[in-house]
Amino acid sequence: MVEIYDSHEQSERVKGWLAENGSAIVLGLALAFGSLFGFKQWQLWEQNKDRQASAEYQQMLDYLAEDNLDAAVANYETLKTDFKGAAYTALASLHMAKARVEAGQAELAVSLLEYAMNNGTPKPVRNIARVRLARVKVALGETDQALELLDKAPSTDGFEASFAEIRGDVARKAGEYSRASDFYSKALEMLEQGTGDRAYLEVKLQAMNLAAGAEGGAS
Repeated sequence: MVEIYDSHEQSERVKGWLAENGSAIVLGLALAFGSLFGFKQWQLWEQNKDRQASAEYQQMLDYLAEDNLDAAVANYETLKTDFKGAAYTALASLHMAKARVEAGQAELAVSLLEYAMNNGTPKPVRNIARVRLARVKVALGETDQALELLDKAPSTDGFEASFAEIRGDVARKAGEYSRASDFYSKALEMLEQGTGDRAYLEVKLQAMNLAAGAEGGAS
């Protein structure tokens, strides 16, 4: 049934309802505005935090460009301590690991790449770190660990060629030249045009073909 009131009755009903529920409305509005204000404050805090992380990251890159690894370490430690889990920190780990490898300190790159592999965002960063870590493991002679990293990868999408190349590197280290050649061939087949170092991969394939041929001739 439709309820019909004259203007006076309607006015009185509204007044009565407000008298009964006014405090609840005020509280609701206070909570709503308080939540909005809190959200705005949180947004500002997040933006400020992101700017700070960006500044630390950029300063670290500047030091690395100047080959000042010791100075860069301080910025990296700040990122890892104050901005753990931030995208900048995982990216910084990749750059620091590269610097360590180039400085002949491959063993010091391991923990950096492990951090990026476990915390990197977006997810492709994690696979980049996994590939680089596997390469470092091969260079350190820890080939079983390198293969384990590849076997436990949640996804190989976009990294199939890199995984195959690393498996080839492991086979080459073990003196299994024919298997290494097969892996390098697969890597070349899966390597997209314009990506990766195709020329270097072709050189490795040719070397393994020659080694495999010599090995077969000797037997």
